[in-house]
Amino acid sequence: MQRDADKWNGRYRDGGMIPGEAAEVLRENLHLLPPRGYALDLACGLGANALLLARLGLETCAWDIAASAIDKLRLLAAGLPLQAEVRDVTREPPEPHRFDVIVVSRFLDRALAPSLAESLKPNGLLFYQTFTRTCVGDSGPRNSEYRLADGELLQLFPGLKLRVYREEGTIGDISRGLRNQAMLVAQRQDGIVDVSL
Repeated sequence: MQRDADKWNGRYRDGGMIPGEAAEVLRENLHLLPPRGYALDLACGLGANALLLARLGLETCAWDIAASAIDKLRLLAAGLPLQAEVRDVTREPPEPHRFDVIVVSRFLDRALAPSLAESLKPNGLLFYQTFTRTCVGDSGPRNSEYRLADGELLQLFPGLKLRVYREEGTIGDISRGLRNQAMLVAQRQDGIVDVSL
């Protein structure tokens, strides 16, 4: 894990201060967010998702393994209801029943899926978007283990109710649409989540 931290610290330390745009899964589905509550941007990087959530009034946590990213995010988040924290989520996943909203983008650790589902409060929402193995370009990780197989994102959260799903693969006009990634919005129902696979 230290090697991962070193790699990401180097990337963020050498990069700029601009976090970029929030994930498409979040931007396209802002209307599904609760008017208030607790949100988590997991593996946040420079915190584009976290900054958007906090600007919308959600009490937001932003976690990343890279201290250099968190240091920059703390400066960007001045005055917002946002708490940025260096945290290795593979060793210290989110606590159960803590968040109304969780956003994960461009990060994949399949072993975390049950913890993510369990850490949602009743009616809580998971916004997830990451890279797929079926792709039309070279964006994203080279290692296929960090990419989703076709339809895999649907299978990672079987106990949550599907609200939005999009995975376009290579059909149609590949110069348009959501390519190289899949997105999901799913909701915890009735306070019960089946985390068994």
